[in-house]
Amino acid sequence: MLITRECDYAVRVLRAMAEEKRVSVNEICEKELITAPFAYKILKKLQKSGMVRGYRGVHGGYSLNCDLDQITLYDVYTTIDPGMFIIDCLEPGYDCARNSADGQTCSVHCELAEIQEELCRMLKRKSLKKTYKWLTFLYVNRYRKCVIPIGQSQ
Repeated sequence: MLITRECDYAVRVLRAMAEEKRVSVNEICEKELITAPFAYKILKKLQKSGMVRGYRGVHGGYSLNCDLDQITLYDVYTTIDPGMFIIDCLEPGYDCARNSADGQTCSVHCELAEIQEELCRMLKRKSLKKTYKWLTFLYVNRYRKCVIPIGQSQ
């Protein structure tokens, strides 16, 4: 399950939209440092899945069409890349040369399937809303630790 840049950016696009009623692609790009062509590509997939809604016209843009309390990283990642497997041999219908003729499955395949399952479980455990709050908390606390008020030394 390679988490691609496109998957990462999709989470960032949704984060940019989280506190807004309607947002333009330019605003998303500025907030999240994403190029417009990449943002449009991601928004098209998110719109097709029903996670976001697009508006045309002068006052167009995009808005969330889902509850971030109900969406997980897994949901976003599989919307962007439905075949997310950590290795090709886990894909349904893959014919692995390492599987023996007597029906024995490759022991490495079994281990990787278990890892894939655990990774999926972890990606499903927390809503995006909780994930975004946690990331904000980490960022704010990290920033506070780095700031030394004027006139004080470490």
